[in-house]
Amino acid sequence: MSALSPSGIGITGVGHHLPAFIEDNETLCRNLDVTPEWIIEKTGIQRRYIAGPDETASQYALDASLKAIERAGIAAQEIDLIIACTFSADYLFPPLSAKIHKDLGLRGGQIFDLQANCAGFVSGLTAATDRMRIDPSIRNALVIGVEMNSRVIDRADDNSAIYHSDGAGAAVLGRTPGAGIIASSFHTDSSNYESVRVRGGGSSFPLRGRQFDAAVDLMELNGIATWKQAITHLPTVIRSAFAKAGYAPEEADFLIFHQANLRLIEYLMRKMKFDFAKTYMNVQDIGNTGAASVAIALSEAWEKGLLKKDALLALAAVGAGFNFGASVWRWAMDPPGEPA
Repeated sequence: MSALSPSGIGITGVGHHLPAFIEDNETLCRNLDVTPEWIIEKTGIQRRYIAGPDETASQYALDASLKAIERAGIAAQEIDLIIACTFSADYLFPPLSAKIHKDLGLRGGQIFDLQANCAGFVSGLTAATDRMRIDPSIRNALVIGVEMNSRVIDRADDNSAIYHSDGAGAAVLGRTPGAGIIASSFHTDSSNYESVRVRGGGSSFPLRGRQFDAAVDLMELNGIATWKQAITHLPTVIRSAFAKAGYAPEEADFLIFHQANLRLIEYLMRKMKFDFAKTYMNVQDIGNTGAASVAIALSEAWEKGLLKKDALLALAAVGAGFNFGASVWRWAMDPPGEPA
């Protein structure tokens, strides 16, 4: 199969926001039954970013969005679609995307939230490009990944506290002739549906008529099940996306994975025989930010000049459930400091 041409719908601006407070392993381990050395050995994570008690998902999402809009060189009023990828919005409803629409001072257009957990941003980008392909009236789309994981984490739980952070990332999608998304691939294996979950507040565990119960209201995480799912299905979905695009995986110029666990990313890079110089990893420094992780890594990689215009880029993620997504792009942005 010959390589497909880019769709002409690509990323034109990126941005991210992280909290001010940093929690290192030494501080975290005061409440855990593990050591800082054990956390680094198993996960590679050295610190996490934790939101303040009065900070909100919408504040983080707005800050990341404004940066992405500025870098895209457009006015906020030129955005016709907003997709917010999160499980930890300000409210159960209305959707977070509506709050961002309001805070940006927009009128009209389309908004919706997308909940695919850590695969949310990759899914959201594909959803946005699909909408733009069939609706030429959409000038630009804003896709946000934001998570306030600390709101549902037991800081004394060895299984979940060692991984998770708060943060937001955003990308603007625009019309980019000769560049943009080429192909995407998705897969679901629901056999381990219960392995990563927050049950409290759902219709099976409503908040009404009961007191807070950490057993159901905070995150439950089976790390072994997550690892097995990721190493089984992520390579397959990545290869599938490249095959649809008409490229071999080794032709990639750069790859960005969901930043779940440094050891997991290292394992996947070795398993797929990718050169470590072709990826960017920040999980060791900021932890797992869920649906925001790919967005934040993408923004940081661009800021560091690691993404060159016309590079063949792959994004890949796994989310609870479990759902997997990968997409292949011809990168549209110039490195920072270079004229468009």
